[in-house]
Amino acid sequence: MSAEQQQTLDAILRQSAIPVDSDVSEQRRLLRELTSAQPLPADVIAKSTTLGGVPTTEITVDGVEPRHVVLYFHGGVYVLGDAISAAGLAAQVGRRTGARVFSVDYRLAPEHPYPAAVDDALAAYEALLGDGVAPSDIVFAGESAGGGLVIATLLNARDHGLPLPAAAYVMSPYVDLTLAGPTMETKGAADPLLSRELLVPRVTDYTAGQDAALPLISPVFADLAGLPPLIIQVGTHEVLLDDAVRLAQQAAAADVEVTLEVTPRVPHVFQAYQPLLDEAGAALDSAGQFLTARLTSTKRVTG
Repeated sequence: MSAEQQQTLDAILRQSAIPVDSDVSEQRRLLRELTSAQPLPADVIAKSTTLGGVPTTEITVDGVEPRHVVLYFHGGVYVLGDAISAAGLAAQVGRRTGARVFSVDYRLAPEHPYPAAVDDALAAYEALLGDGVAPSDIVFAGESAGGGLVIATLLNARDHGLPLPAAAYVMSPYVDLTLAGPTMETKGAADPLLSRELLVPRVTDYTAGQDAALPLISPVFADLAGLPPLIIQVGTHEVLLDDAVRLAQQAAAADVEVTLEVTPRVPHVFQAYQPLLDEAGAALDSAGQFLTARLTSTKRVTG
């Protein structure tokens, strides 16, 4: 059944793909249409709130007693998307970790280029700590650019001397804005969503003349020493495959506990398509087990 599911999903994504020559406002409109067509499950509750002055969406699942907190960062190449559009996927992470989720509405480029997103992400995390939430009760999660922002926020928190969360989960992380990974070319035909042509202008929007290889812009070039356990998931049908693989290599070289899961023949952030794809639920289950184990073991050590 999975091969048929993969082909069906690929066809759907190619039909709804964002045109390469569209501008930012048009890309935002198209993404809103796509995400609004997928209503939240009836048991998911999303409400607007703030953390450290940064708008967030607090997401809970009816019947799940929240024992932990997930700080979630949405995707959209730092230019598109918002906290509520990611609520469905974020809720799946919360459901599997017994957590309430705060999806962060960080500022977007080109109106707010780097480091606005990085600053907002750190402010939200500092606010959680300031509210008395133990870092051992927190995990980070994010997809695509949000996955890159997860790693950047861990680095930023580390460098500011803050205690780090128990673990982090990144899906199809966008961690090299120099677009240097070989799969940027070799997976171009297989990827129904992203391409070099689509990404190049959005990189310019975000970097605004700054070096795309800066560690907080492209964490694949950073020293990852001291980061908490990471689980990285990626599909083979995406141009960002190399971003995930190289991030895992960098983490391992820095003695970070890292699990890399590569799923064949699935697209960028395939976890978002759980109703259509068996691999999506399996990946979320795996990540939930990883995060829950680290939350539990951290509690034993610290408590």
